[in-house]
Amino acid sequence: MASHHTHLHFVLFPLMTQGHMIPMFDIARLLAERGSMVTIITTPVNASRFKPVIDRAINDQLKIQILELQLPLTQVGLPEGCENFDLIQSAQLFPKLFEAASMLEEPAKNMLQGLTPPPSCIISDNLFSWTNSIARNLSIPRLAFHGPGCFTCLCIHISIYTNVLDDIASDSEYFVLPGIPDRIELTQLQASSWGGKGLEEAKAFVEVIKKAEQDASGIVVNSFLELEPYYVEELAKVKDKKVWCIGPVSLCNKNLLDIAERGSKGPINKYDCLKWLDSMETESVVFACLGSLARVCTEQNIDLGLGLESSNKPFLWCVRHATEEFERWLLNEGYEERVKDRGLIIRGWAPQVLILSHRAVGGFITHCGWNSILEGVSAGVPMVTWPHFADQFINERFIVDVLKIGVKIGMEIPVVVGEQDKFGVMVNKEDIKRSVEDLMDKGKEVVRMPFSSLH
Repeated sequence: MASHHTHLHFVLFPLMTQGHMIPMFDIARLLAERGSMVTIITTPVNASRFKPVIDRAINDQLKIQILELQLPLTQVGLPEGCENFDLIQSAQLFPKLFEAASMLEEPAKNMLQGLTPPPSCIISDNLFSWTNSIARNLSIPRLAFHGPGCFTCLCIHISIYTNVLDDIASDSEYFVLPGIPDRIELTQLQASSWGGKGLEEAKAFVEVIKKAEQDASGIVVNSFLELEPYYVEELAKVKDKKVWCIGPVSLCNKNLLDIAERGSKGPINKYDCLKWLDSMETESVVFACLGSLARVCTEQNIDLGLGLESSNKPFLWCVRHATEEFERWLLNEGYEERVKDRGLIIRGWAPQVLILSHRAVGGFITHCGWNSILEGVSAGVPMVTWPHFADQFINERFIVDVLKIGVKIGMEIPVVVGEQDKFGVMVNKEDIKRSVEDLMDKGKEVVRMPFSSLH
């Protein structure tokens, strides 16, 4: 129901990666449903991905608009159209996209100065430190949006801003993260994906982000108090900021098309996918989806397929980046024909929220991106955790060690985005089979029990 805050005008700056853009667009809808006007500043490629959802919101009389700014990609050495992190083949090029984004400060400031009504508040990704100066120029508050939950944000804070990693000699040595009530063990590599020794070259960038966060008026997180009450309170203490937990933001989508096309529109007909799930028994299907950035190598995809097959459980498998070599393997092995009675492969983007909320889904193999975790929690689906990089290993600890609603698949070493081929098979088919069986059979009731306190 709309509130009396019809005069408020929020301007949102989402980071150009699906894991950050999707919740920011959901936040836009939440604000607009409460009577505020919302302007989303992004680039043409990213705007096109969300245009159908925004068009439907406008048809619902919500005051949402997308304004486009062109990234100066050629100036930083990136090809035209490379406007999202999932379009960049190597993590070595990620800093170039950040550099291009920072060059939007002046055109964004000029754009905001011409908006009517004038902006009341900026909500921008925590990594967009340059939006602070725009907020100062307009004399309005800037709220920093964090992609992960409060537990992970606190763990990252401890890893970056304390000397906890100084005495850790080995990359593979496990240590206990201090200063929190739960026993969380990480390796230096897992922790330093976001801070400490692993960010020596990016130390200046980290300091800029830290300073910008200190200057922000508050923090916005896609989480909810009941999920992580201690960590919400503690994050507010260490940041000395108000923390607004406004999630799970995915629940704002009530329209079937909005849910199905949340973030992108995949090649599979959503009704075909749902029809297949309708034919399966309740809580019998394992859904495997490893996120938008992870480019799983051919050999690893083959082992994943064989592991799912040997588990003898019905499965729905989203393959985001299928190589020609992998497609040949599927064809030559007759894999899809072998599993046709209990397995379905989705190529490209999957309507994840729709799938997880279906009564047939009883388990979720996830890369541990925060959105996926929260969507699994919201649907009451236990998880097999398969982290790859960034905050995903810390998110895994939250699922397995804090909430106790997941089973580890056994991934120990972070991979580098775009260089998965160098790592080869990190999780073999036997580990995949074991973890699926642990989740769906003997561990099912144990893992499901904690959900009673969350729903």
